[in-house]
Amino acid sequence: MAMYDIKTMELVENLAEALKGVIKQPEWTLFVKTSHGKERPPMDDDWWYLRSASVLKNVAFLGPIGVSKLRTKYGTRKNRGHQPDKFVKGSGKIIRDILQQLEKAGLVKQGKKGAHKGRILTPQGQSLIDKCSFTKKITKKEDTKPKKKEETKTEKPKPAEQSESKEEKPKEEEKPKESIKEEKKPEEKEIKPEIPDKKEETKEQLEEKKTESKPAEEVKSEEIKKEPIKEQKTEKQ
Repeated sequence: MAMYDIKTMELVENLAEALKGVIKQPEWTLFVKTSHGKERPPMDDDWWYLRSASVLKNVAFLGPIGVSKLRTKYGTRKNRGHQPDKFVKGSGKIIRDILQQLEKAGLVKQGKKGAHKGRILTPQGQSLIDKCSFTKKITKKEDTKPKKKEETKTEKPKPAEQSESKEEKPKEEEKPKESIKEEKKPEEKEIKPEIPDKKEETKEQLEEKKTESKPAEEVKSEEIKKEPIKEQKTEKQ
């Protein structure tokens, strides 16, 4: 069947739009809650048609079905403060009135299937569901926002004086690259004071410097060591 091939939310919304000319919404629906487990009434003003479409769909899927089973179907969890939450059934008055309106419209009738009694779909109700399942989503609104016009950029007219001054200035001839290199000023080198070259110091001067740097005691000890060596050399001669 076609009603199994469409999303349930799309089917319910299409049925709600189709039922607006078939059933009538009571005046008290603006102030009533759908269950004593709810804290506030529904926000949508047309919730009666959505609930009627949902009831018609459940009759098609679960029929024959009565008010008692539909109350549990639309039940909710009640917030009881410090006590744990508890499941409560939905409003029976709302479901009973919807089934009576659908029965007057010829979409639902009393029936029996085996041991079960309740409401079942009529051929008229089945054709309405099939028709709504093939149609596209009716409640979908297209974007009707006007598109922004593309801003046309207008070029500001230039003053005549600026254009004349530009025309009067002759274009400078481009100089070749070689001439540009020649024109570059030579970089001024920093004049450093000439440092006289250090002459190679002789071995004797180095030894003198070492002796000057050494303490007097070390110098004496070296002289004492050298004296016996000289005596030995004289004996050999």
